Amino acid sequence: MPQDATPPATRTNSGWLSAAEQRALDWLAPRVPRWLTPDGLTAVGLAAAVVAMAGYALTPRYPLALWVVNVALVVNWFGDSLDGRVARQRGVERPRYGFFLDQSIDVISQLLFALGLAASGYIRPEIVMLGLATYLMMTVQGLLRVQATGVFHLATGGMGLTEVRCLFVIGNVLFYFLPPWPFQAAGLVVSYPDLFGLMWIATNIGLYVATLITEGRRLAREDLPESRRHDD
Repeated sequence: MPQDATPPATRTNSGWLSAAEQRALDWLAPRVPRWLTPDGLTAVGLAAAVVAMAGYALTPRYPLALWVVNVALVVNWFGDSLDGRVARQRGVERPRYGFFLDQSIDVISQLLFALGLAASGYIRPEIVMLGLATYLMMTVQGLLRVQATGVFHLATGGMGLTEVRCLFVIGNVLFYFLPPWPFQAAGLVVSYPDLFGLMWIATNIGLYVATLITEGRRLAREDLPESRRHDD
């Protein structure tokens, strides 16, 4: 989920890297130049997503472009994670506008990353797009939880956008030093990144279903019909 949006709700971050990330943001936010506005930071994050897509598209001919992608992922984190933090620090936050803009830009960034990865040839395009679809399922579920509970969860199962970016960085390093090789599995020609992609898809679906069940049960208990409340 987006890491520094300001929804009209309580925010919580249970990501594995949340503590270290918060320390980094606390240090960085006061040092952002005054001329760089929160909207400017959002634009920086989006521009970095475009660079990451282009870097992935260049990797079939220039594997060194994977390092460009990694730098772009760091810059994307910088822009996406600091825009809301800087707005609050400077007293210029606009919660509804910021939340809407940040969520909208994050979806575009996710699409750009997916398009670039599909063009790279490291992972089968159909696996990339199915992975994007399941991640967007998680994004939609997070927004539904905001509406239903008033709490904006920046991570599910310990995974938020920061953790996802780190996985991409690690994956890119593996792709560079250990280029994928094709092999047969269940009658299909796949590579180890394809298997990672399938694991990612299965994880997202598992988290979605688990959250659906646990949150649905909790809401069902709390949101009893009026007739049931009188009976109790």
